[in-house]
Amino acid sequence: MNHFNTIGIDSQLDWPRIRKLFCIGLFAACLVLAGDMLLGWSVADENAAVFGTFSKYIGLSEQRVFWSAFLGLVGIPLEGLCYFGIYRLIADNSMKLAHIYRSGIFGVLMFGALVHVMCCAAVYYLNQMYQLQSDVAFMETLQFAKYFLLPATGLFLIFFLLLTVTQISAFLKGHTPYPKWCAVFSPFFGVTAILIARLVGNHAITNAISTGWISIGNLWMFGGLLFMMKKAKINSI
Repeated sequence: MNHFNTIGIDSQLDWPRIRKLFCIGLFAACLVLAGDMLLGWSVADENAAVFGTFSKYIGLSEQRVFWSAFLGLVGIPLEGLCYFGIYRLIADNSMKLAHIYRSGIFGVLMFGALVHVMCCAAVYYLNQMYQLQSDVAFMETLQFAKYFLLPATGLFLIFFLLLTVTQISAFLKGHTPYPKWCAVFSPFFGVTAILIARLVGNHAITNAISTGWISIGNLWMFGGLLFMMKKAKINSI
């Protein structure tokens, strides 16, 4: 608790502010999930020899692609800012882990919305190319993704993994007022959405859920931490 006293910050956790951040984070995750589902809600042509799973994006309206990009552009930075509620929980006990976690937040803020918008741009590019030259549309889109989407995605995943691993570690080591088992409330939980979707098969709803796996992880995390906040408050006394 004395870390904040040395740098002039109140050592008492501001629970109302943390709660507000988690509530905003929950709302932001809903926005992003709506955008992800707009992009992913379609069925792939399993007989498509070239496009394969990417065939589900053929024929998406420009309006759907635009609103998916816009919702992500607004919601993802909001999600990132709300991670600072978790940062405050960690910083009260371990400034070392808190600084690492904060680096992850900055990376997500820098690259999260960019990656989402570039994914939407790749879908838009695929559809435009398909209308002009359907036989080369897929390969041209892969080239587009290689030069513009892949580098940003790689950087985002580095920071996202840094954030999630640090958060899980901090909870498991008891560096927050929450019970250690609350480490399960992590954005990485969203991976289960992909696994379930793969088991269920090629359907519009499962493809949409799979597209929004990070948003589902954020919904789980913010919702779970809000639900357990009363217990955490008692532990912090």
